[in-house]
Amino acid sequence: MSLNEYFEKTVAWPFEEARKIVQRLKKIGKREVILETGYGPSGLPHIGTFGEVLRTTFVMWAFRRLVDVPAKIVVFSDDMDGFRKVPTNVPNQEMLLKNLNKPLTSVPDPFGKFESFAHHNNDMLRKFLDSFCFEYEFVSSTEMYKSGKFNNCLIKILENYEDVMNIMIPSLREERQKTYSPFLPICPKTGEVLQVPVAEARPQNHSIVYKNPNTERLEETSVLDGNCKLQWKADWGMRWTAIGVDYEMNGKDLIDSFKLSSRICKVIEGIPPENMTYELFLDEEGKKISKSKGNGLSMDEWLKYAPAESLAYYMYQSPKRAKKLYFDIIPSAMDDYIDALTKFTSESPEKRINNPVFHIHNGLPPNYGDVLKYSMLLNLVQSCNTADETVLEKFIEKYSKDVSKSASELMKKMAKFAVVYYNDFTKNTRIPIPPTERQKDALVQFQNELCKLPETSTADELQNLAFEVGKKYYQQNLRDWFTAIYKVLFGAESGPKIGSFVSLYGIRNMVNLITERTR
Repeated sequence: MSLNEYFEKTVAWPFEEARKIVQRLKKIGKREVILETGYGPSGLPHIGTFGEVLRTTFVMWAFRRLVDVPAKIVVFSDDMDGFRKVPTNVPNQEMLLKNLNKPLTSVPDPFGKFESFAHHNNDMLRKFLDSFCFEYEFVSSTEMYKSGKFNNCLIKILENYEDVMNIMIPSLREERQKTYSPFLPICPKTGEVLQVPVAEARPQNHSIVYKNPNTERLEETSVLDGNCKLQWKADWGMRWTAIGVDYEMNGKDLIDSFKLSSRICKVIEGIPPENMTYELFLDEEGKKISKSKGNGLSMDEWLKYAPAESLAYYMYQSPKRAKKLYFDIIPSAMDDYIDALTKFTSESPEKRINNPVFHIHNGLPPNYGDVLKYSMLLNLVQSCNTADETVLEKFIEKYSKDVSKSASELMKKMAKFAVVYYNDFTKNTRIPIPPTERQKDALVQFQNELCKLPETSTADELQNLAFEVGKKYYQQNLRDWFTAIYKVLFGAESGPKIGSFVSLYGIRNMVNLITERTR
């Protein structure tokens, strides 16, 4: 079977999504594809935003492997939205309170660095996306409205005002039905985005009439050139048409919104995009992560403790399942990424396409060979009782004699991350437990047997020795034996293969560690 045939048949989810776009092109005859992802810059960018761009990138890459058609990602910032709520995790709270309801691009930057709060948050997002080398085109809602690029579609919304209202009204609470309008005028006096009912729609004038709450008078304003913006469900459907969006993902909390926006899109003669609904990202307590609350992990926080590839790996896995994002998952995500890289080199073409690293690296993952796990390095830091990176580097140099330069560099990079993670999280939590009598006897026996072996013993030989000792003391359940090793020596529930650890750490060092922990 050829590689292209594997692409056509694989169940890897990016290819399944890409095939939906291919079928769409056949129906509408389009020769360019636009994939959109949205960003609301009302708070600092978080991992959920990054995850949506990353996953959309996976779909774009898969699409390009299926057909030779230009495709690009548009990252759309809703930066003309009214500023409704002050995030709790930013400075200058009082100043921000005074600017509520203004477009985000009119709200001063609380950090004092940019033209507006939206410009600050947009810049943070773009810098991160650029650091990961994403291909994307950044589009500002404010620029699109004020430049007139949305004007034609805004006119269509106005011309079909009643149809749009008939779509939206049944979805609203009774009280909201009385005040709803798809158009939100910008007050010429205060600059606020006004949520007011429209007294009259005047398509012939490209305008609406509304009662301004600041003047108590009926006023007429053009809907063009940024004088009004649309409520977001109408806005979503309108911009699909204006930009020509073919594909967009959304969280499951927006399923109903996507349906309503799709109907509005059709009213103005647009074609709603193909869609994938993903589960939400949750914090450690199982609550939805929020930009305004600042709960869960930020992108910067993850990257403080592990390379971006580990985050990409975590994002790839099962997008239709809810994911918790908290600090404890970082080491395991990095270890899983390394496992996937190691497997990739020996896999068949079919299995490679289903391997997450194929998608993370656009089909060309690095071949590091045999590298140390993140969990191994954390155990080394714990065992050495030091945050000195040079100590870890000595162990890595010992291990690196038979590995590539790139693998050695990766391990040294991980060592730096492991030290930071240890200092911030495990130093005061991974406390070795006092051994029970059986645990102590087994560990001392293991220690005695280790003393009989040369320092040049292989990881397999050391692992076999651990098994033999375990069988003597833990015949019923060897898992309890290895759990005892991790808890007594490292204060952890689990860890890397003990044979591999001893081979790296050194037999004499391990003997001394057991002595220290079993006194």
